[in-house]
Amino acid sequence: MYNKFGISDKAKELVLKSEESLTEEFKKIDDICDINSLKVLRAFNNKKISEVHFNTTTGYGYDDVGRDAIEKVFAETLGSEDALVRSQFISGSHALCVALFAYLRPGDTMLSITGTPYDTLHEVIGIKENNSSLKAFGVNYDEIDLVDNDFDYEKIKECITNNKIKLIEIQRSKGYSTRKSITIDKVEKVVSFIKNIDKDIIIMVDNCYCEFVEDKTPTEVGADVMVGSLIKNLGGGIAPNGAYIAGKKELVDLAGERLTLPGEGREVGPTLGINKQILQGLFLAPSVVASALKTAVLTSKVLEDLGYDVEPKYNDIRADIVQNIIFKNENDLVEYCGGIQSASPIDSFSKPLPWDMPGYDDKVVMAAGAFTQGSSIELSCDGPIREPFIAYQQGSLTYSYGKIAVMKAVTKLIEK
Repeated sequence: MYNKFGISDKAKELVLKSEESLTEEFKKIDDICDINSLKVLRAFNNKKISEVHFNTTTGYGYDDVGRDAIEKVFAETLGSEDALVRSQFISGSHALCVALFAYLRPGDTMLSITGTPYDTLHEVIGIKENNSSLKAFGVNYDEIDLVDNDFDYEKIKECITNNKIKLIEIQRSKGYSTRKSITIDKVEKVVSFIKNIDKDIIIMVDNCYCEFVEDKTPTEVGADVMVGSLIKNLGGGIAPNGAYIAGKKELVDLAGERLTLPGEGREVGPTLGINKQILQGLFLAPSVVASALKTAVLTSKVLEDLGYDVEPKYNDIRADIVQNIIFKNENDLVEYCGGIQSASPIDSFSKPLPWDMPGYDDKVVMAAGAFTQGSSIELSCDGPIREPFIAYQQGSLTYSYGKIAVMKAVTKLIEK
């Protein structure tokens, strides 16, 4: 069957041999999965979820008991006072945009302490000129780079002391950068540090790709608000779209009024039949994230054995589901993504080619044979066409499908 699927004996043997050495790492992932599963199940039980919550609303979406129950379940699961969970969010980047415009006013200053944010926020902030950006509305922006993959505490203190900072943004996942992703213990330490200097600063965490990778969330360790996508970790591969904003109630309410309109806020917003999918996605999410992590760990081990640089290493502590493979040449990057695409359930016959993707400065090659367009929790692999030609692989709804895809991608590299 492996040969019939285009997997070479050499690739199969290499992957299976690597897998044998990963028992200890897989056990750690399973333990965290158990903890997060308990959190989810407890929230479902405590909020008395029943079939009535699968019902739908249209039009304005008044009195949607399912929508309200979903937000209570998410809030409890994530350890937050409240949560806004809506299909009206187009993406995690859209939710971040809504949050930033909800919290910042003309003359306010936003500070990023994890360097330059992800590419899709550049025009939102005004790093790249746009007449609808925060900059165009008079919001100031500054950033502090990480030092040795940790926060620059000295510069953070200096900036907060000498300037009136309204909001600090922390992006946990690396995005299209070469830095490491930020673990929850580092988030907890820097949040405490900032609050001891100025307790009124809003600390907002971009938590995309990080949910259920560890057993704590940013709001559980002191962050004021966090944001993520439902077509990444928390949607479990079931939610068809949407995102969440979770944290302090007043901040969640402000985001609701920016998403819809002042005076109506969270009271409106039809669910159009997706309540069951959102709830079922959250229920499956701990297990799906565990599968994605096992796939990432396997990928790291196999590609390192093949001689490529990888980050994280297979036995590193992980903060997100993203696995970097540093190919150092365009051809290997494109070939590997092609291998992942060929092992996808959807559009397996397509060959990923670099293209000008909206929101990105460089051409991007993207393998994404997913049931939901742009769903990063389903197995995908992409990267910008720029030095050092890094593939950013994430997801896999099951570990078995992820392992097969790695075998197929490795076959492509070996054949080349």
